[in-house]
Amino acid sequence: MLRAMVLATLVFAIPRAACGQALSVLHIKVVLVDAERKVTPVPRHALLISDNPATATPRLITTALDGTADVKLRPGNYTVESDRPVAFHGKAYQWTQIVDIIAGRDAVLELTADNAEVGPVAATTTSAAPLEADPWVLLPPWKDSVVALWTPTTRASGFLIDAKGLIATNQRVIGTATSVEVQLTPAVKVAARVLAADPERDVAVLWIDPTVVTSVRPVPLGCQQAAAPTVANGQEIYTIGVPIRQEKGIAFGVVSRVDPQSIVADLRLARGGAGGPVFTADGGVVGISSVLGDNDDRRSGDSRVVRARDACEVVASAEKKMSNAAAPSGAHLPLEPQSPFPVDALKDAAEHRAGSLSPYQISSSDFDVAFITPVMIYGAQYQAEQASKRARSGGTRTPSAEPALVRPLLDFRNWSEYVEDYPPVLLVRVTPKLVEGFWTTVARGAAQTQGVSIPPIKRFKSGFSRMRAFCGDTEVTPIHPFKIEQRVSESDTIYEGLYAFDPSAFGPECGTVKLVLYSEKEPEKGDTRVADPRVVQQIWQDFAPYRALNR
Repeated sequence: MLRAMVLATLVFAIPRAACGQALSVLHIKVVLVDAERKVTPVPRHALLISDNPATATPRLITTALDGTADVKLRPGNYTVESDRPVAFHGKAYQWTQIVDIIAGRDAVLELTADNAEVGPVAATTTSAAPLEADPWVLLPPWKDSVVALWTPTTRASGFLIDAKGLIATNQRVIGTATSVEVQLTPAVKVAARVLAADPERDVAVLWIDPTVVTSVRPVPLGCQQAAAPTVANGQEIYTIGVPIRQEKGIAFGVVSRVDPQSIVADLRLARGGAGGPVFTADGGVVGISSVLGDNDDRRSGDSRVVRARDACEVVASAEKKMSNAAAPSGAHLPLEPQSPFPVDALKDAAEHRAGSLSPYQISSSDFDVAFITPVMIYGAQYQAEQASKRARSGGTRTPSAEPALVRPLLDFRNWSEYVEDYPPVLLVRVTPKLVEGFWTTVARGAAQTQGVSIPPIKRFKSGFSRMRAFCGDTEVTPIHPFKIEQRVSESDTIYEGLYAFDPSAFGPECGTVKLVLYSEKEPEKGDTRVADPRVVQQIWQDFAPYRALNR
């Protein structure tokens, strides 16, 4: 069938500053609108681009998840056409457009139903997969609805379920936390209150200020619907999550077991991805992604889906608590700088650094405190890698333990994945001191008199509770008030503090930098310690390359 050749309407941008540039960029956007006037991007749509007259094989490009594609072209006349039609709500759409590319100017080509050739699916192609059944179509409409959750001990995902500011997630990732930070976008993070947390159902409901989500579309749990979407063994399901230090994305899985309270599927959840909404292929919401048993969400294996109807019962309980409570504050919380610390700059700073790569330390009666910069972390990891290579090449064993001074730079336990990409923040690590009990010391002394040598048996003096930090007389709010979980036995855990601060939070202009430390043993009694001005100066110097790159 002869295709209609329509000259596309191009929107030209202002000529670029580099007028001598030989290539221009063609920005392509492919979208369709359904019966409800909802705009749906067309992801993974293959387009062929050929010059006129043809001098080479057509160039194949594919649209991204948001239906866009950018391609660099030399000035000239081009044909842009669909490699095959896309099926959408019973119709097949395909495009053939002619565009002119002008030197020094970018161009925009929008492919919509208005300039498409439209026909019946069966008459056009038998292989066109319905766009509405493509799981990647789930991401654009619900991308803003899925949020990142930060607790002191973990990162997880959640999703808006009500315009009143209710967010659903699973209880396992929230644990015993009473407050949670909700990151809506890279530029917006607010505090949330835990309204309800049901360990038996594995559902938690949070509440944020509704004014910060007025433009966000809630994910419908279907609590008012009589029937929930059906799920069977072998069926594909999909979840949207926000893995730590990654973009929002979709995880796929096949159902392997359907129980009355849950669904088991081989969803591969990256760390931070648990707690997001789970959909069927047609977009029906079936529940909340979670983990199996005591395994954390880094496990590469089966995952659990909490059924939506179980979540609805917890939501109802949370709504009752809202009626007599004030909404949480919508004040924006401190955020990590969005520009990364380039590895080349870290390497150069570590190589030319005058001082030791060991962390700067101060001490209190209960804790050892280490100030840690990205330069130190990079340097310690680089040295450990080089030592390991030398040991392997020399046929000797790698040392079983790193020197005590650099160990705080290499092992961050539950926050290791956060630290491994060298976030551009100052980390303050507060580690409980080890002490030997009085009667243990007496027993060792008695044994010594009998000629028996027993090594010191030490225990942690007290676990970390919280910390306040001051630049002069001004209190500085951390970006993240993390805690590191240290297992001391099968049943006992002790906590270290790991607070992340903006790289410009502490500098010579503070005059005095002081920390107030609180222990679990005496949570209301603060122990104040002042940082050495030379330490503050060196921290400031470690971030000098980063500041220079972001002026």
